[in-house]
Amino acid sequence: MADHPAQSFDTDCMTLTRFVLNEQQKFPQASGDLTQLLNSLLTAIKAVSSAVRKAGIAKLFGIAGEINVQGEEVKKLDVLANELFINMLKSSYTVAAMVSEENEKMIEVETEKQGKYIVYFDPLDGSSNIDCLVSIGSIFAIGKKNCDGTPTEKDCLCSGRNIVAAGYALYGSATMVVLSTGNGVNGFTLDPSIGEFVLTHADMQCKPNGKKIYSLNEGYAQYFDPAVTEFLERKKFPKDGSAPYSARYVGSMVSDVHRTLMYGGIFMYPANVKSPKGKLRLLYECIPMAYVMEQAGGLATTGEKDILDVEPKSIHDRCPIFLGSKRDVEDVIDLYSKHKSG
Repeated sequence: MADHPAQSFDTDCMTLTRFVLNEQQKFPQASGDLTQLLNSLLTAIKAVSSAVRKAGIAKLFGIAGEINVQGEEVKKLDVLANELFINMLKSSYTVAAMVSEENEKMIEVETEKQGKYIVYFDPLDGSSNIDCLVSIGSIFAIGKKNCDGTPTEKDCLCSGRNIVAAGYALYGSATMVVLSTGNGVNGFTLDPSIGEFVLTHADMQCKPNGKKIYSLNEGYAQYFDPAVTEFLERKKFPKDGSAPYSARYVGSMVSDVHRTLMYGGIFMYPANVKSPKGKLRLLYECIPMAYVMEQAGGLATTGEKDILDVEPKSIHDRCPIFLGSKRDVEDVIDLYSKHKSG
């Protein structure tokens, strides 16, 4: 007798919503607001995932005819993703303000809808890769409001030590959300048949000695700091007879960081003489990824300071970043210390 089809269906699967509710039970004082916020965020991510899948059919490729605050051409999918994030988060009644890569100023929330959290997000990271179908993603971090009334932009300038949750969504061969609420890192893959994110990667860890992989744009090599140049020289031409590191660089931060988290190695976007503060934005790119990486046992640094200790000066402040396996990041820190003292 053939197996009943229902036997292959997991009737007790751990969805992301169920996981967050379980985590909430560990804190008797929790109000449930963070759970509500994350659910709204997931709705936005599902909608963006759907739009990414049918972008070509829906004619969402191409330039929208605008320039964002970073001076980059805005793609149509960027516009859609940004609006989805803003509208879903506003309607959650848990958010006091938002900071988006696409908006020059802080996004205010109507007084009657305000909650106690501030959300920082890059709604569609890697948008320059949209037209060539390379994996892209969304990045987010959640912090608590530390003022009475409506926050100002100054109130949004918190370090990564004040973050209560962070993560990213990857729109690749499958759609995946990697999330930390301060108690490790877990990965959830979207099951289209039920429309839910299901736990597929529990307790994700970045190996302290992972694969020998480095990831950065070496096109700017002539502008690198001496510490970065020496690091690359050591990894590409090891003097101990060991195998050299392999280079892997997609150009989409979510893709490159996700690979680093899964396999180990190091992702780098250093400062250089042309960009003395680096290129990546602190609040909604560097801090969320550093938070996830530290929760997974890895490290994240500017070369001289932990990313989570950097105090932003503006909502679109930039920051150099090195993150990944402890061994590799510690090598970078040692070299920066060496060149600074020398």
